[in-house]
Amino acid sequence: MRPAVYRFTFDRKTPLRDAEMSLHLAMIAIEGLLGQASVRMDASYHVDEPRNVIIVDGTTLIGAAMVRVFTAFLIREFGDHAFTVRRVEAANSTAPAKEVA
Repeated sequence: MRPAVYRFTFDRKTPLRDAEMSLHLAMIAIEGLLGQASVRMDASYHVDEPRNVIIVDGTTLIGAAMVRVFTAFLIREFGDHAFTVRRVEAANSTAPAKEVA
């Protein structure tokens, strides 16, 4: 399987800011498992507000773990019908650019 980024598309009823906060919680969870330095080096994402989309880089071990935890958090918080997620080949997508602090 080729490395990929993941495109999370939210319905208009789901507040994108709340979804981004769930992503931050997922990063904290991954920090607990794999270390803060690893998350700072290997986690990245991009929020596209006009499209109601969050793109998460899943091309690293950290990113792939973050995608899984983020997806689980979204299902719990908003339900499985509030968003869709699809894998997009890294070479054909816009690379996530938001730095993790």
